[in-house]
Amino acid sequence: MKKYIFVTIFSVFALTSSSCSNSDDDGQAEAGISVKCSSEEITAGAAGGTFSIDVTSTGKGWTAYTPDTWMSLSLDGTTADKGTIKLSVSANKGTEARSGMVVVRSGTVRDTVKVSQTATIGVAETSVYAPSAGGTFSIDVSSNGNFTASADVAWIKTTAAAGAVSIEVEPSNELKSRSGIVTVASSEGSQQISVVQESAPDNNISVPEGYRLVWNDEFDQGTTLNTAWWTHEEQGPGWVNNELQTYVDGQAAGRRVTEIADGKLSINCFKAGSAIYSGRVYANVSTGWKYGWFEARIKLPKGKGTWPAFWMMPAGNDFATNPWPRCGEIDIMEEVGADPGDVSSTIHCQKYNNTGTAIEHATLHVADAEDEFHVYACEWTPDHLKFYVDGKMILDYANDGSGVEAWPFDKPFYIILNLAWGGDWGGYKGTDDSALPTTMKVDYVRVFQK
Repeated sequence: MKKYIFVTIFSVFALTSSSCSNSDDDGQAEAGISVKCSSEEITAGAAGGTFSIDVTSTGKGWTAYTPDTWMSLSLDGTTADKGTIKLSVSANKGTEARSGMVVVRSGTVRDTVKVSQTATIGVAETSVYAPSAGGTFSIDVSSNGNFTASADVAWIKTTAAAGAVSIEVEPSNELKSRSGIVTVASSEGSQQISVVQESAPDNNISVPEGYRLVWNDEFDQGTTLNTAWWTHEEQGPGWVNNELQTYVDGQAAGRRVTEIADGKLSINCFKAGSAIYSGRVYANVSTGWKYGWFEARIKLPKGKGTWPAFWMMPAGNDFATNPWPRCGEIDIMEEVGADPGDVSSTIHCQKYNNTGTAIEHATLHVADAEDEFHVYACEWTPDHLKFYVDGKMILDYANDGSGVEAWPFDKPFYIILNLAWGGDWGGYKGTDDSALPTTMKVDYVRVFQK
């Protein structure tokens, strides 16, 4: 029994001694062999670079490797007592530091060089969307040292401070959006922040020949819609066209579905929990207008699933006795996010209802419809309905005199602005919830009559 205990203690002692060695042969270093590197640790900047490591070995040769893909090695003198490792460290384009190692071996003996690399300079946001009124935006910056900030356009001013860059955007009177780039740079690298400034409101009221302005909303007063003019719809999902959104009066989940800022109306579609909320509003829903020139300047939302519209329905209609489409519908502008930029104008009546003919429907591709404001208009007279995009007529629907089935457009209609989500058309290619929140913006709505 005593002999057994002695052997066990001896075995444990041998095992403990091997864990402190620098060899790979079960703890037994080869006699007389050593390998030593000139550096124990190397620190590389975010930009990367090349480093030299001298190797001294008493063995018959040596080799080296790294398990880290962001480093590569070139070896020289591996059969001599002294050699060199050329270590190449690639640029770290991430925002977190990283560490690795270089392992040098001679037989079962090895030496290890630790390699650490700092992260590149990082910015919390890579884009800024500014209103036409301008403003100041602060973006957090992560950097191991000092950094600078500069802009490529004069209307953007930058200030680099501790841990952040301040971006000041001057007001714009331009009727198109404008863009610039802010570059944040340090010895670790650089990052770019794109800045897009929205178009200014178009305050110049251009009256069509032969008409006079009878009603308009320039959305330049207050922060919410004028309730004397506008009415919110309140309906749940599936109410019409199998759409997925819930329409609410004003706000849901602490966020507004309609709001006024920078001289524009925003109709917001967003997700809260499992529900999707949006806005649908009516102008002068009780009385509407009979005949006239109806015009709105709109920037369309982005995202597969969106279905924005500027359209009209008959005021005071009894759908029980005069159902749709017999009652008539005037779609001045519609677009679905699944087909970005394809804006459509359509009429619906008993005779022509989604028959797909050029008589009642037209589409124009406007490449930047989701990035810029465009003017959508309809001229409605007793003889025709003409539809325009930026002054270009795309559809002319004439009253053929055959009666109400082809021309129910002889009574007042009211204006509708809405942003639907999904549904028969908006979701015909599916929906992408990652596009939410998204916004339809309206600069103005104007009504002219003779």
